[in-house]
Amino acid sequence: MNAVHLRARHRLQLLQGAKELFDAVVHAIAHSRHEVRLESYIFAFDEQGQAVAAALERAALRGVQVYLVVDGIGTPPLPAQWTARFDAAGVHWHRFSPLGWLGVFFPVRWRRLHRKLCVVDGQVAFCGGINVMDDFYDLRLGPLDAARLDFAVQVQGPLVHDAQALMQRFWSRLDFAHGLESRQWSKARSQLQTALRPQPGPMRAPVPQDPQGSIPAALVLRDNLRNRSRIEQSYRQAIGQAHHEVLIANAYFMPGRKLRHALEHAAQRGVRVSLLLQGRYEYFMQFHGARAVYGSLLAAGVQIYEYQGGLLHAKVAVIDSVWATVGSSNLEPLSLLLAREANVVLRDPHFAKVLRRRLRTAIEQQSVQMDPLRYLQRGRWQRALDLLALVIMRMGLFVVGRRY
Repeated sequence: MNAVHLRARHRLQLLQGAKELFDAVVHAIAHSRHEVRLESYIFAFDEQGQAVAAALERAALRGVQVYLVVDGIGTPPLPAQWTARFDAAGVHWHRFSPLGWLGVFFPVRWRRLHRKLCVVDGQVAFCGGINVMDDFYDLRLGPLDAARLDFAVQVQGPLVHDAQALMQRFWSRLDFAHGLESRQWSKARSQLQTALRPQPGPMRAPVPQDPQGSIPAALVLRDNLRNRSRIEQSYRQAIGQAHHEVLIANAYFMPGRKLRHALEHAAQRGVRVSLLLQGRYEYFMQFHGARAVYGSLLAAGVQIYEYQGGLLHAKVAVIDSVWATVGSSNLEPLSLLLAREANVVLRDPHFAKVLRRRLRTAIEQQSVQMDPLRYLQRGRWQRALDLLALVIMRMGLFVVGRRY
């Protein structure tokens, strides 16, 4: 297993929830001078999403190159009002691989853009699990009674350039494959940009930089080319080296055999292994499929907590209060085998302890521990649903030719 190479000289700030993240993102975009790139699985044009969209629009109008990519399943077709505003301002945007009516019959179309990344001027990056949408709203469920539990990280340092280069390459491939720059719109767009662009004002202060940041960190990716299993490997490596504690919060949890065994072996050698998992029903496959793999984990001594404080959407981990990861990757087949994902991995006691404290608070105040005996005594109907979800998931993986 190849080790994840962490480079020093990073500054990182943990952000919890959409408001914290997008307040910071909008601030960074407002101070941008050259380029803004943003990718998101979901971009909802609710109050939160419109604030981000308006920031992108304003940046483009003052001459910043703005690139937006959203997923074609996670994000419905963009509202006509906003496509017109983006086009008029000069925002370059693309909806990645919409499934279409027949797409479900073509497994190659199941691959998704699930990462959540933003890079501003190659100086500051944001990475995590938070979609561009209000914490108290869900596109399927409607208004929520509590905010999602989710995290992101703001980064300054060398990995920002890695993220920028990644997003530039991805856009270039999209541009080549789909012909994003429509010739009939180019002249009209140029004229509208000239008419709508405000007169230059005083130069705003740039986002502050600190070249003396000292945190070792890396951007770890999952794609269908060179990085098919890098995120899972980073988890397994860190779990294998754990001495005291493994604490994982993951929204959709259905680990493969190797990762499951790594967790079981850690618990059996005396490491405290705690999993904070989804406790509310959201999706049939993820809800019941996760419960199908609880048995061997509980038998090995892994502590499983189901979050009841709202919807859990986090994809984070802390090991030995030093190693941490924050990103978009769930520990289930869609994330680990089919989707484009991005996680930041780091080693820093202060950052890790802050994240650990928030997760322990969620466990102690808003979660219910799964009792091994209660799990074994669950009813036949519950067992049947759990097994059905697991079988369907494995059949889907067989169709796409992937083992898990």
